[in-house]
Amino acid sequence: MKITKYIAAFFIAATLTACSTEEEEILSGEGNLSIEFDNAFGDSDLILNSTSYNSNLSEKINISSVKYIVSNFKLETEEGAVFTYPKEESYFIVDERTISSQFINLKNIPAGNYTKMTFGIGVDQEKYLFGATGQGDFLTLAQDAGMMWSWQAGYKFVVFEGDYTSDNTATPTAFAFHMGSHGTALDNYKEVTVNFTNSARIRTMLTPEVHVVANVANILTGTTNFMLDDAPQIHVDAVKSPQIAENINGMFSIDHVHN
Repeated sequence: MKITKYIAAFFIAATLTACSTEEEEILSGEGNLSIEFDNAFGDSDLILNSTSYNSNLSEKINISSVKYIVSNFKLETEEGAVFTYPKEESYFIVDERTISSQFINLKNIPAGNYTKMTFGIGVDQEKYLFGATGQGDFLTLAQDAGMMWSWQAGYKFVVFEGDYTSDNTATPTAFAFHMGSHGTALDNYKEVTVNFTNSARIRTMLTPEVHVVANVANILTGTTNFMLDDAPQIHVDAVKSPQIAENINGMFSIDHVHN
């Protein structure tokens, strides 16, 4: 009877050791992370050109374009270790018109349980000061996507366009908010930190999916409220552009993490 107990105890210990060894082996490798940027307007899914959304009580808007640059990703584990994604690979354009652009795949991340993510909105001054020749392929991508004014003026971090009506504006009228840093004179680059709903368990054979919701209503009704009747076109503006940047900083949240 004692021998049977010893044998059982041996197998339990061996199993636990094997599991522990296997886990340590997995955590010593690298894996990938998939990030989905899902645009919404309030509690509704964002649909371009065909849905009218209520904004600022008296205004109704029809959105035709939403694009933004995300960059400089950092991931933090439950132990507090931070992994910084390589800078030269860390600039992406999310375009509501292009489904593939809404899914970003980060590769070669140390295996671990990640609970927090930080990323930038736009292009940081360090990258910009590399000069046009130091932008790599991203400069061409941004130009082709309409995400630049000019090299001297800088990148457009966010493009938000459509038309609107209001109590005072019966005829649909175009609006366009283009926000970015203006060369080195005005820096509107900001970083967003979001906590995961549950840990993203990155393993060599497991790629978690992080679902990020971007509530674009926040562009108009965040820290600062914007009435389109007051200013339907905002581009290079030393006062309003930083306010838009602050609104955009608060429009991202985590819906769920799928392992």
